[in-house]
Amino acid sequence: QHLQRVYPSDHEYGRPGRFGFAPEMHLTENSPLVSEESARTLWEEWSPHWDLSSSMLLEKSPPNLLKTRFLQALFPASSFVVVVRHPIPVSLATARWRRTRRYHRLLEHWLRCHALFEADRDHLERVYVLQYEQLVADPAGVLHEIFEFLELEPIPPSEPVEQGANDRYFRQWQELKRDPRMRAYLDLASLWYERRVRRYGYSLLFPGD
Repeated sequence: QHLQRVYPSDHEYGRPGRFGFAPEMHLTENSPLVSEESARTLWEEWSPHWDLSSSMLLEKSPPNLLKTRFLQALFPASSFVVVVRHPIPVSLATARWRRTRRYHRLLEHWLRCHALFEADRDHLERVYVLQYEQLVADPAGVLHEIFEFLELEPIPPSEPVEQGANDRYFRQWQELKRDPRMRAYLDLASLWYERRVRRYGYSLLFPGD
């Protein structure tokens, strides 16, 4: 997202943990930015960073979750691979980067971004959605499925996938609750968002299950 000047980056709208609240960050095929000129400019700005002899070219930026329909309109042959991760690790990692303890806003941001994507999903021609937790549990199997979806010859993982990364964040979540006020705050936030989070196969009340 930072190697182009066609559409806004998250830096313009609060960066991680905030950008999803900005309507300007959600782009579809109806955006006035959709044009042949935009597609040509993106190609010119991205292509120097790619190996153009490759059979697949990759652009990976978290805010693209809100721009799938827009990117599809510019590049109709594109495919999208979306990795969804438990909101507690995502929120705690973002909180550390942002130096904030407003965890409820980070949970709300996670839900906002994924709700927008789910509404966009039916408009996409080629999309593959997986859970990060599935990838960690069976990296070879999940990657094989992704290669099949992309119609590429599968290759084995080049590096080991870190195990237990989520568990580390779940322990941190529990450690925060040693403070009675923080415990009350996190428990209330968990109760408030639990029903919505469960729609994505996760739980705030029982995060390790």
